[in-house]
Amino acid sequence: MLGFSELLKDAVAKKASDIFIMPGLGLSLKVGGEIVVSDKTMLMPEDAERIIKEAYVMAERDHVRLIETGDDDFSVSVKGLSRFRISAYKQRGSLAAVIRVVPFDIPAYKDLNIPEAVIGISEKTKGLVLVTGPAGGGKSTTLACVINRINNNRSGHIITLEEPIEYLHRNEKSIISQREIKADTEGYVPALRAALRQSPDVILVGEMRDYETISTAMTAAETGHLVISTLHSVGAANTVNRIIDVFASNQQNQIRVQLSQLLQSVISQKLIPCVNGGLVPAFEIMHCNNAIRNMIRESKIHQIDTVINSSAAEGMVSMDNSILKLYKSGQISKENALAFAETPELMERKL
Repeated sequence: MLGFSELLKDAVAKKASDIFIMPGLGLSLKVGGEIVVSDKTMLMPEDAERIIKEAYVMAERDHVRLIETGDDDFSVSVKGLSRFRISAYKQRGSLAAVIRVVPFDIPAYKDLNIPEAVIGISEKTKGLVLVTGPAGGGKSTTLACVINRINNNRSGHIITLEEPIEYLHRNEKSIISQREIKADTEGYVPALRAALRQSPDVILVGEMRDYETISTAMTAAETGHLVISTLHSVGAANTVNRIIDVFASNQQNQIRVQLSQLLQSVISQKLIPCVNGGLVPAFEIMHCNNAIRNMIRESKIHQIDTVINSSAAEGMVSMDNSILKLYKSGQISKENALAFAETPELMERKL
């Protein structure tokens, strides 16, 4: 059975995006969106624990947090190979882990089929920009490309708060401070508060996951900084609702007004299997214009999709139109176009 180092080398050689260490299952990889078993020898709980402890040794980190809380996220770099983001956890009383393969170099956004309209959010200088989508949907890579564009084109101080750090950025035109939650700071909220005293121009918040983080991120955006973050939601309307619903009902009117002033853009993305293997991203792009700001303020958020559909001239794109374009260019199948569409019935008529 492969040791941890050999497992990482095997995953990189097979161009896997994820590695699964799961008791009761052979070592498995996700390649081109499909899970394949790379070693059919079933992992026993003690085997999984041994491999995961090897990961902790390589990361020069103890596994106390994993044992005490049942979850731990950290990263490992292997010289000449790649970086790896590790999410270790307990399940059925034994240890398991999912490992994301993160290349050392930030990929060129054009090679990933990320449109210029998405990378263009790097030109924003203040307010709140959100990149949303399901877990494993490519948000971190899109954010890395956006930060890379800012770093190469603008002089300023970029602070990233990540859990854990994935892509490593070099100082180019900008100075970049990359802080890892738990390793460099206690949490997102204290790190965000500290960031406001560190002369930031851009603050990247790895994930707005709770009331305190969302509230503090909005405060940071109010002070004239550009705050970029992610949410596990799909679609601009769902994202706006998700933020508002985090707050108590007696605060929500105030938050709608605040959000209508701060929000600049929402980019939602999905990864869809290609006809020739691999994955290609589809994007919904929403930029806040006066109509959308009024809808957020007046709690008419369900009407945002209509504005997106009718505002192509302003650079907005609906998710289904993005999927339709991928289908017409021959990149995805009809079956996947329907499977990933927001409104499959309407998509079927278009197809």
